[in-house]
Amino acid sequence: LLPGLPDEILVWEILVRLDPKSILRSRAVRRDWRCATTNHRFLQAHHARQPALPILSSDGYRNILTFDHRAAAASQLHTVARLALSQPFKLEASCDGLLILSKHEMAGSRPGLGPRALLTVCNPVTRQHASLTRTLKDFNILGMYPHRPTGKYRLLLQGTSFMDSSSDRTGWYVLELGSYEAPRYIGCSKAKLQSAIFHAPVWVRDSLHWYPVCYTPVDGETAFFQLESKLVIVFDTIAESFRQIRAPLAPRTNYSCIFEMDNMLGIYSCDKAQKIVDIWVLHNYESEVWELKYRVDLTIAEIWGKFEGLNGNSYWHVTVVSGDGDVLLLVRFGQSENWLFYVDTDGKLVASFQDLYVGEGRFKQTLVRHDFFTTLEGHAVDASPFV
Repeated sequence: LLPGLPDEILVWEILVRLDPKSILRSRAVRRDWRCATTNHRFLQAHHARQPALPILSSDGYRNILTFDHRAAAASQLHTVARLALSQPFKLEASCDGLLILSKHEMAGSRPGLGPRALLTVCNPVTRQHASLTRTLKDFNILGMYPHRPTGKYRLLLQGTSFMDSSSDRTGWYVLELGSYEAPRYIGCSKAKLQSAIFHAPVWVRDSLHWYPVCYTPVDGETAFFQLESKLVIVFDTIAESFRQIRAPLAPRTNYSCIFEMDNMLGIYSCDKAQKIVDIWVLHNYESEVWELKYRVDLTIAEIWGKFEGLNGNSYWHVTVVSGDGDVLLLVRFGQSENWLFYVDTDGKLVASFQDLYVGEGRFKQTLVRHDFFTTLEGHAVDASPFV
């Protein structure tokens, strides 16, 4: 492949460490390099080395970006894809470099949500995409996962109670991407969970994990809510069955959410009145013992004082993510100003950005081209909605 250098060194010590764009450029240099970097073993090894980075969006939710806090300041934001959409998109799921995006009409018959005008699965790196709109128009997407026994990607769905057909059942369904079969019913959810809000799941130990959100008004106020949840819902993606594990005994707060940190589960809770964020980590998965890892006192007043237009009445919201072993707090300030601040676990401001929004889940780039795309409606490469 390269005179004077063993092929094993070039492929498995040099090429495999390059970023996806550099890999694509290298394929144009030599034909044998192209052969070496397109075989499945290389693509899987290259994907395994990619960092899983927090997902952000800009331009009214039309651009997809990732945030790498380890990079130099000028390179921390990386544009994954630009979308030519007339309306903002919503990120429905992310897994192994695949994204599921939706666009909704502003009004419709579905409670609290207009009908989907677009639902697509895509790989922003290979620029493959295909439509899922017709197949999933009556389902909520809870997560996407690789099914190890078959090597296929599947969606976990929640059947809704407002389907048109009386034969449809509420509960959980599974759909294999690229399958011509209808979603497969796997069980019914408890009544309380039907009304819960499921944010993006966390992938640990071949299972998806949720900390379901059930909100109740606080002191008659409808604008602020407390979280009531004592369990983490677990979906075993191999057996495709549900179970529960204990959540940390955290005090009731304004909101809480689950995240992943170094292949461990984490849960953070935010007390907006005290401006404190507690971060719990499940160090021992089998014994379900949680440890309070950080208590972050946000220096909100100090941050307000550094930026014009922000004051004590400004809206703010915290999202906790992990990156390369570090815990990051991404704090969004203001409804119109749209400031996003990166704060460390000491509560100190590290970086600031404007007109950025934090998405759910993380993105790990992949050059793998999946066969299921060609079986789906509207399959295309390098075409709309990509710019």
